[in-house]
Amino acid sequence: MADNTDKVAENVPGPYYCDYSCIACHLCVDTAPENFKMNEDDSNAYVYKQPETDEEKELCEESLDLCPVNAIGNDG
Repeated sequence: MADNTDKVAENVPGPYYCDYSCIACHLCVDTAPENFKMNEDDSNAYVYKQPETDEEKELCEESLDLCPVNAIGNDG
């Protein structure tokens, strides 16, 4: 489970976030490109836009479920 006390600094405020256990596999960026990006040095993913539609929420949840290191959280 993602640690909400160890969030990647670039995350925008809201329920979804990535923490620093991210291994930069790009799965979330590939799955939900409207919501996840890689940081400048490509070391961590982060949420750059919280989901606004049902489709975006579904893709964010899919990313959360598929993350190999459980680095994506949802405090919503």
